Amino acid sequence: QVQLVESGGGLVQAGGSLRLSCAASETIYNINAMGWYRQAPGKQRELVAHITTGGSTNYADSVKGRFTISRDNVKNTVFLQMNSLKPEDTAVYYCLIQDGINDVDYWGQGTQVTVSS
Repeated sequence: QVQLVESGGGLVQAGGSLRLSCAASETIYNINAMGWYRQAPGKQRELVAHITTGGSTNYADSVKGRFTISRDNVKNTVFLQMNSLKPEDTAVYYCLIQDGINDVDYWGQGTQVTVSS
């Protein structure tokens, strides 16, 4: 069973930066897309950033210009560079890897990001 292991979360002051990483425990062939989602207390999980196999990206309006998603196709790893963090970015962040052949979505266990004002 493939597992996604996330790292890089933590506590940071407003205006600071964090870099999240998400690696698959084994090779996933034919990855369709990768992404990051987040869920704040009392709110629904929302898309933060998404990247296709070809490198096309999509961002939530609230993070455009501050966050950057990237991927390493060889290592089956996806990253999220978060700059100029705001208190409203506080949430549990989850990574997603979509297997395009088997139509399976793999989710990470979540990593807490807390931004203090």
